[in-house]
Amino acid sequence: MAFMEKPPAGKVLLDDTVPLTAQIEASQSLHSHTEYIIRVQRGVSAENSWQIVRRYSDFDLLNNSLQISTLSLPLPPKKLIGNMEREFIAERQKGLQAYLDVITTHHILSNCELVKKFLDPNNYSVNYTEIALQHVSMFFRSEPKWEVVEPLKDIGWRIRKKYFLMKIKNQPKERLMLSWADLGPDKYLSDKDLQYAVKLLSSCSHPYIYKITFATANESSALVIRPFSEKGTLKDLIYKAKPKDPFLKKYCNPKKIQGLELQQIKTYGRQILEVLKFLHEKGFPYGHLHSANVMLDGDTCKLLDLENSLLGLPSFYRSYFSQFRKINTLEGVDVHCFGHLLYEMTYGRPPDTIPVDSFPPAPSVFVVSVLESILTCEAMKNGMPTVSRLLQMPLFSDVLLTNSEKPQFKIPTKLKEALKTSKECIEKRLTEEQKLIHQHRRLTRAQSHHGSEEEKKKRKILARKKSKRSAYESGEEHSAKYSNSNNSGSGASSPLTSPSSPTPPSTAGASSIPPAPPPPPLPPAAPPLSAEVPPQPSPQPDVSASRGALLSSIQNFQKGTLKKTQTCDYSAPRIS
Repeated sequence: MAFMEKPPAGKVLLDDTVPLTAQIEASQSLHSHTEYIIRVQRGVSAENSWQIVRRYSDFDLLNNSLQISTLSLPLPPKKLIGNMEREFIAERQKGLQAYLDVITTHHILSNCELVKKFLDPNNYSVNYTEIALQHVSMFFRSEPKWEVVEPLKDIGWRIRKKYFLMKIKNQPKERLMLSWADLGPDKYLSDKDLQYAVKLLSSCSHPYIYKITFATANESSALVIRPFSEKGTLKDLIYKAKPKDPFLKKYCNPKKIQGLELQQIKTYGRQILEVLKFLHEKGFPYGHLHSANVMLDGDTCKLLDLENSLLGLPSFYRSYFSQFRKINTLEGVDVHCFGHLLYEMTYGRPPDTIPVDSFPPAPSVFVVSVLESILTCEAMKNGMPTVSRLLQMPLFSDVLLTNSEKPQFKIPTKLKEALKTSKECIEKRLTEEQKLIHQHRRLTRAQSHHGSEEEKKKRKILARKKSKRSAYESGEEHSAKYSNSNNSGSGASSPLTSPSSPTPPSTAGASSIPPAPPPPPLPPAAPPLSAEVPPQPSPQPDVSASRGALLSSIQNFQKGTLKKTQTCDYSAPRIS
């Protein structure tokens, strides 16, 4: 069975492309130095975090190691006297936090072994060069015709992939490059299918695929040998770099930023799209396109590292396309990565942010048209063009390909099924990661909105209005009670409830609560009430009436203006 439910023992489950973030939580002063307590988090899950303790000297050591990049990094300066003062430590902590923010957001620095070891020593304490040498030495025991010339230290960006310059003993002038890599988290082929697929790579023949001389794999790693090119990769051409230099030195801070000529952009772009289309039609997953994976052979671009998807290695641009849920297939990943490559060929540098809001002037409007269809926010939301659609666009449709070599890459049916299953598993892991990132982004956006100054002002205004409303309603209720109390205490009679119950006499000093009425009398009907009976009081004001008007009427009330009344009491019995 091609797909394995349980990960093999040799498979590295840790994805090195998942970004690390670092936040200094506190500092503690010891006898002669200060330590900074840093919370490091992998990805968006707060559960996947840990604490590390670093001194300023540790930051300084890291910064010295990163000087090979020639970047100007914002490490706070040293201070020999007064470096234990509280104000100075607080200021230095802010500077160190800014330094951490820079190295964890820079795409190349954040993926380099130096930064990973600084922030995550538990997972990156192994000497990968030594491990690679051990595996290569074991390989040479069974293949004595090969010989190592020198290790090519740090020429690539991957931590778990190492390179060596090779030669064949009976052909000492010919140089080859050996690459060794651990199996990655996206390795879903069985060991048997993996070994067969890797060996099959040397039989692949295509004008735009770089030839593999030898390839083999075991249960934990793989080894590939291919010719070494002195001209280097397409990235070396763009950055005017030497192929054997370390990755940080070559690409972090180029001395001169200059894009390629329009004809080069058109030709190289067309060649790369042709080979992507070929692989898609064969059902062979790729997903690892970037300018350092494109070898130059004269005026021809040739794709490198076809083995990466078989070994389960994560993509160079994974931290970018994992942010967008529409890019959920390896074909879509290839198109997105092609957008990065085209931008780099055009402007001589990678884009500052993804998605790209606006593009600088380009050699042709057709270049911008292709870039807009891939890298803009609208493209990320609504979907990008397919490789076939890109080939039909004006930038590439009129390019004439002169290479007549016939492509050949025969994949057995059983292996095709295994590759299809592996591809589906790779896409499933990507989709799950995108879902987590999307949920985290929504939660962060809601929290940010809730904590924004504008939202705080709105909540204060609403709370003030609510407080005023409740105070207004309680005030009206209190005024209404006060008004009723005043009316009953001033001698005003209440409306009659029955013809047989006359109005009780009023007393100026009576309580606001009227006494119970006497029992109904038995004498003859009472005569009509005197004309001097005061008029009925106006009905109780509605609760919704103006509080000001109510208070005004209460304040202007004068007891002396009331007319005196005479009450004829007929309730006493008559004796004739």
